[in-house]
Amino acid sequence: MVLRKDTSGAAKTFDSASTARQNGSLQGHLLIAHPQIDDGRFSRAVIVMCQHDDQSAMGVVINHRAARMNLGKLYETLDIGAPRFCSDQPVHIGGPVESNRGFVLHTQDHMLPESLSVTHDIGLTSSIEILRDITNGIGPAHSIVSLGCAGWHAGQLESELAANVWLSMPATSDLVFRDGTHDIWKDVYEMLGVDPAHFVSDIGRA
Repeated sequence: MVLRKDTSGAAKTFDSASTARQNGSLQGHLLIAHPQIDDGRFSRAVIVMCQHDDQSAMGVVINHRAARMNLGKLYETLDIGAPRFCSDQPVHIGGPVESNRGFVLHTQDHMLPESLSVTHDIGLTSSIEILRDITNGIGPAHSIVSLGCAGWHAGQLESELAANVWLSMPATSDLVFRDGTHDIWKDVYEMLGVDPAHFVSDIGRA
């Protein structure tokens, strides 16, 4: 699973999330876990899809916080100095793939040369430099710092969608970076007009 940039060095992007979906790609969409999903790593998960083509797919879970971990403790682990700002900002578990690698979803008011555009207003950066910028007070206005990501090989995500493992909807920065006191999984179901309590255990019976 590799995130790609075009030959000019600019991040690949789509005109809109809806256009991406029409083209068969879920980049720029949210995946919302079925209430009966039986994989604890993705229970009630909401995933921002950062890349999706016919070879692979990659996304970051945005609502699973790491236990007893925040930016201050992450900085200690990485030995990159004490943060000046945001030391209490939570660190998330972005998924089971590359669990020792950091991924930062953020608003596009602060993009590094290696940052990738996920939507017109959401970026993804895996460089340690953006962590320094965040804790020095010069980073993006909103960010989600995660360890690891979720990945799928060719055809795997499509099979899971056909088996009703996930619902999907376009991602927006207002939704992705809303106050952490909200239960985004529940909020998204409400936005879709679906009551999770009415689901039966029918995964795989599409």
